[in-house]
Amino acid sequence: MQHTWKSIGVLSALSLAVSSCDSSASKETDQPPVDSTYAPVETKAPNTDYKPAFEGQTRIAGVKTTTAYETKVLSEGLNRPWGIAILPDGRLLITEKGGTLRIATSTGDLSDAITGLPAVNSAGQGGLLGVTIDPDFEGNRMVYWSFSQDTPAGTLTAIGKGRLADDEKTIENAAVIYQATPAHKSNLHYGGRLLFDKEGYLFVSTGERSDIVTRPLSQDLNAALGKVLRITTEGKAAPGNPFEGRSDARPEIYSYGHRNVQGLAFHPATGDLWENEFGPRGGDEVNLIQPGKNYGWPTITYGLEYSGDKIGGAIQQQEGLEQPVYYWDPVLSPSGMTFYSGNSIPEWENNLFIAGLSSVHIARLVIKDNKVVGEERLLTEEAQRFRDVQQGKDGALYAVTDGGRLYRIGK
Repeated sequence: MQHTWKSIGVLSALSLAVSSCDSSASKETDQPPVDSTYAPVETKAPNTDYKPAFEGQTRIAGVKTTTAYETKVLSEGLNRPWGIAILPDGRLLITEKGGTLRIATSTGDLSDAITGLPAVNSAGQGGLLGVTIDPDFEGNRMVYWSFSQDTPAGTLTAIGKGRLADDEKTIENAAVIYQATPAHKSNLHYGGRLLFDKEGYLFVSTGERSDIVTRPLSQDLNAALGKVLRITTEGKAAPGNPFEGRSDARPEIYSYGHRNVQGLAFHPATGDLWENEFGPRGGDEVNLIQPGKNYGWPTITYGLEYSGDKIGGAIQQQEGLEQPVYYWDPVLSPSGMTFYSGNSIPEWENNLFIAGLSSVHIARLVIKDNKVVGEERLLTEEAQRFRDVQQGKDGALYAVTDGGRLYRIGK
């Protein structure tokens, strides 16, 4: 295909002037101070009249990138891509919802479909979902992925692993190491992101499967639905988890009270785990994850039923339940996300980038002292449902869309 380049120059003389007038930098983030002169990027009316728990929890002031950068459509040949893992040589390992993997070069060349994975149920929101590679991939070539698996009782979020063959055409010795039970007859809310921590354990996100009858399982410590889990590469509970040794809780649970977690990322400066999750009609969230904490769904929420009805007791705050660091109403429909740790665009350092689906843009959140202090919308003109965004070895951002595109965003 014809590669498409778009150059984004300095977006605002005003923002450049403000940046030039104040040369001080935040010691924590080591980035220029935020320009708060812009109105919030969200201009549509909210679905509710709910009030945030603290100032800046939603509709924060807008920011604009002043450093020139370019976007490039590297490929339009992917088939419903969902997740990206960065290989040691800089290429991208990409899941396709139907059950295959592809490898993409930084110039957009795509491999043939990589086969050998267990069968997926790709109906609805299911399929082959998140992917990551072993910290020792260069030595063992192990790949880990999440997928929606059929069982006699319904579908569930499963975690598989296998070795990428030397010829990169198949996954060898594929095995399912974990199943997020109970299964349910639904094709919604699988969660599905994976992330290795520094100790070599896997964080896994799950959804609560959407139905009214399964929602309460987000609060149930004997169910794996609506959770962030932490497991070993053999699928067992990782040591040191917050509910370890308790008879009334699954030891693999790390946090709970989630709706449908589709983004996981570590802050590059603090090492903290952050996540995003879908709200219902309004109330998409970004959370700072702490072990053993309850994030409230469905007891508290800033959203409504899709019908417009209120959810539960229509409360947004309750003692013992964690507040989101940030929420959207109307929704972003957040999916994959990454923190920027490169230096080619200094003002992006430690910023959080989130792929937006129904919102058809990538959200850039500026974070200071664990609070969102600025928001920008990127690639709005592309009108694409962004499914994942990750930082490559070259310091650029790479994003995939439901429509099959692969983007590079960088200097």
